[in-house]
Amino acid sequence: MPSTHAHESTDSHPFPASPVTTVQDYLDGRLSQYQTWYDRKAVKTKAMHLRMRTLSVVGGALVPVLVNIDLPASKLIATVLSLIVVGSVSLESVYRYREQWKNYRSTEQLLGHERIYFQTKVGPYSGLPKGEAFTMLVARVERAIANENSATLNVMTLGGQVNADVQTPQMPESRQELRTGTARETSAPE
Repeated sequence: MPSTHAHESTDSHPFPASPVTTVQDYLDGRLSQYQTWYDRKAVKTKAMHLRMRTLSVVGGALVPVLVNIDLPASKLIATVLSLIVVGSVSLESVYRYREQWKNYRSTEQLLGHERIYFQTKVGPYSGLPKGEAFTMLVARVERAIANENSATLNVMTLGGQVNADVQTPQMPESRQELRTGTARETSAPE
């Protein structure tokens, strides 16, 4: 899907199409944009992960066969195929497509759950006045986005070690009551 903004590429995070002034603006704008963006990224990184894994497995299985058959170019083909397999495995360990895919998919699922909980006034939104429920939605969605950004950065730079103080950002004391009972955030495994 092409970008609707000249300054937004398919890899950059989405920019709001218009200012967020209402609950519906936030749901239809920022939340929907991020859900769509995370879905696209999850599909792309899953496909890359599966391509790399398939190339590694099939190539790795063919190399011993090629080495053991007596054809003029089989050893050359086996050598080239071995280099391709090593390159594929190495690139997968650098780009970590599997970990990225899991981060993107779980965040997309979490955002969808938050939307449903908010719209149906269940879970952490049960019994809250409209303004407080919206404040909680924004805080939880933005925290999920920040956590995904941090997790992906850590996967790409530290081999998947997530910094604990980024995972639990401190909220002002006046908002602590909004977090009460919200520790049971769920994400769908894939």
